[in-house]
Amino acid sequence: MRSILVHADSDAASEGRLQVALDCARRFEGHVSLLIATPLREFVSFDPFGGTYFAAEALAKAQADDLALESRLADRLAKEDVPWDIEMADGEIVSALSGAATLADLAIVSLPKAKGDFRSGPPMLAGDLALTASVPVLALPQDSKALDFDKPALIAWNGSPEAAHAVRAAVPFLKGRPVVIVTIGGDEGDFAAEEAARYLSRHGIHAELRAIERGVETPEERIEKEADALGAGLIVMGAFGRSRLRETIFGGATQYLVTGGRYPLLLAH
Repeated sequence: MRSILVHADSDAASEGRLQVALDCARRFEGHVSLLIATPLREFVSFDPFGGTYFAAEALAKAQADDLALESRLADRLAKEDVPWDIEMADGEIVSALSGAATLADLAIVSLPKAKGDFRSGPPMLAGDLALTASVPVLALPQDSKALDFDKPALIAWNGSPEAAHAVRAAVPFLKGRPVVIVTIGGDEGDFAAEEAARYLSRHGIHAELRAIERGVETPEERIEKEADALGAGLIVMGAFGRSRLRETIFGGATQYLVTGGRYPLLLAH
């Protein structure tokens, strides 16, 4: 986790993302890269006759806002003992972050404040980024100020390749803390939970196995309830073990937790 990419914006959760990135960089002896992305095409419109129009005033304001944000972040980071850089990108936030993550080890974004909240970015930003980027995504609740590396971690295990990828990516975050692997309703997929526990043991991580009956609640509701009971500081899970389209239509654990979850999520696809 030496190269840490952070979504930089002027939203209320931005300072929390930055602080978590700095904490991770100190813990893993890493470098923090902040990405400011502005989709400039939003300031261009086309008429049916082939004409092109630029919203010049709005574009100039957006560019000035980006430069002001860059200056504020540079002043903020100049006081830190962590190497850093700030990048500017023209593009929609998911594609810009995904491209910048090509040579990163971790991407940090925020979860929406609540279901239907669009002010902190696209409501499925974390899930869409996990689906398109080549790195794990750490998605933080809006009110996050720090990441507690001592609180228990819950691994939501369904035996999928996505879950296995998430577990491998999470190893640096799992060392030195209690770890519980939770399966819901006997959903083991291709790989048993015991195999995940065996893998973690080879990294010096002891994981408790916990099989939970589904009951009348959905798997994602049971995951959140188990996290509550555990006092979890992190949930590790594969992103979109089912298809992205199917989860959008019918729901699923990824959609549920990234659009209204209350816990930091480490996601991988």
